Amino acid sequence: MAQDSLTIEARDGSGRFGGYVATPEDMPKAAIVVIQEIFGVNAGIRQKCDTLAVAGYLAIAPDLFWRLEPGFEADADLEAEFKEALDMMTRYNQDKGVADIQATIDAARDMLGGEHGKVGCVGYCLGGRLAFMAATRTSVDATVAYYGVGIDGLLDEAHAIAHPVVLHIPTNDGFVSPETQAAMHAGLDDHPKVTLYDYEGLDHGFAAEMGRRRNEEAATLADSRTMAFFAEHLG
Repeated sequence: MAQDSLTIEARDGSGRFGGYVATPEDMPKAAIVVIQEIFGVNAGIRQKCDTLAVAGYLAIAPDLFWRLEPGFEADADLEAEFKEALDMMTRYNQDKGVADIQATIDAARDMLGGEHGKVGCVGYCLGGRLAFMAATRTSVDATVAYYGVGIDGLLDEAHAIAHPVVLHIPTNDGFVSPETQAAMHAGLDDHPKVTLYDYEGLDHGFAAEMGRRRNEEAATLADSRTMAFFAEHLG
């Protein structure tokens, strides 16, 4: 497994942004775009990429906050940095972020050798919401969202989901109310491309790679489901 960085052209011509890349030792089976939390492409997100590379995937985590503060990283366990990350989220343009995800998907396909290479995405927190938006607005082939926020407000886009999607939903999520979770189930349980997994009693961030938020048992279960999903739909 090799670690590197790359630079991607924004689709609107507004500039270039960076990304962390983890490459498997052998030819990649497919590529996966890892979509950051509000804490940037920090050590935890880079570890997610490394784990995917060990499993045989080309993994890319784009720096989605580049228009606000390139290279921003924060620690969820430090109050001051948590508040700074929340501020970044409030100022972030999510529509431009989805366009940046599409640019990353395009770059990943190029790295795989052409337009027929399969590319999935997995996102966490804000990235979980962006992953759902990517499933409805981009050419991604398979999508996983962990504790995505505000997905109830995106349900009118669900008809545009053309490829498989998994949502991991902790039932005690402090950022996703029971009413929001109920709306997600009502709007998506019958969707032929979408699978929802509930994690009883768990809170937001339970699958973080490090820090106080992580729940080892639930993270291991969710990640095993994610890897099985990608193996089925990406190879």
